Amino acid sequence: MEKKYIATFLVLFAASFVIGYLVTVRRNVSGTTTANSSGTNTQTEEPKTEECPLNGEMYGKSNRTAWEKRRPLGVMVENSTEARPQSGLSSANVVFEAVAEGGITRFLSVFYCQDAKMVGPVRSARVYFLDFIGGFGSYPLYAHVGGANTPGPADALGQIEKMDWAGYNDLNQFSVGFPVFWRDYDRLPGVAVEHTMYSSTELLWKKGAQRGLASADKEGAAWDEGFTPWVFKDDPVLEKRPKEQSVAFGFWDKSPAFNVLWTYDPQTNVYMRENGGEKHMDKDMGKQLATKNIVILFMDESDAQDGYDKGQHLLYDTLGSGKAMLIHDGKATSATWKKKDRFSQIRLYDESGQELEFTRGKIWFELLPTGNQVKIV
Repeated sequence: MEKKYIATFLVLFAASFVIGYLVTVRRNVSGTTTANSSGTNTQTEEPKTEECPLNGEMYGKSNRTAWEKRRPLGVMVENSTEARPQSGLSSANVVFEAVAEGGITRFLSVFYCQDAKMVGPVRSARVYFLDFIGGFGSYPLYAHVGGANTPGPADALGQIEKMDWAGYNDLNQFSVGFPVFWRDYDRLPGVAVEHTMYSSTELLWKKGAQRGLASADKEGAAWDEGFTPWVFKDDPVLEKRPKEQSVAFGFWDKSPAFNVLWTYDPQTNVYMRENGGEKHMDKDMGKQLATKNIVILFMDESDAQDGYDKGQHLLYDTLGSGKAMLIHDGKATSATWKKKDRFSQIRLYDESGQELEFTRGKIWFELLPTGNQVKIV
């Protein structure tokens, strides 16, 4: 009888421990205790004297103190309708958007001068996003959940191995795991499990530092050795801003849920984003996504033909040069984009060959198949 009571006690004790653990995890993934904010997700009251090297936005000295301890971080965030509203996109310094599969777009959100307590839902890698994150200095951190890995030109995980990124600056959830990545089933109730993976910039930067990748690498080389920022300029005065402008386009004709509308606000000199006919919101910040600069990149799109259904694994001609548009300050400028190789930054030039300037603030790149139409009013 005594043994029976002891066994019962042990079972109850174990059950209470498991329940307590699950409650703690649930509390953590809901964003209340997962990570302490570094304080760079919002502007301080200090004078804004420090230029963010990624997008030219001005910050206080305490913000710079924080970002000088780390390196650029790219996080793959999905944009399926089940994933909206996402977390963290409003805090990214630079965003690249392109179709990942079947007309569904995905974001490479790049963080450095601001942080995000929650980022996600996080999804898988694609080869063309490797080209974009590769332009942000030496060994930028790259966070994702697996990736295309069928032998062939779209084998993202295979290319990461060949680049010697695996296990170093590559933060694949398959190898990193909890608590850096976690699933939060409460944030997007009623959706498939693949739409529930989240992380935070603080935990990802911490993991990078544990691997010897803070602001410098194990050999002491700074991430920005050889890195040349884009050229930035200040906002035009209000009197020189047009009263209105809108920019509308789609990615695939049969995927209207991913059509984009950017609407210009002359008072703030920013463009407000709509996706699929609705305001595109940041779940945690509770505000509509916005940007100072929109870059339209026209690139040839093709099917990888690697055994998957057509359109499931795509390729884009991201290297070389092509047509582009820079839209900011209520104006649109035709441009040429140029990118020498995977590890050089993409740049924009006018008809005379002069590099174009970005307005200080977020930069949002939109990768469209060559021939797509953009309506600017």
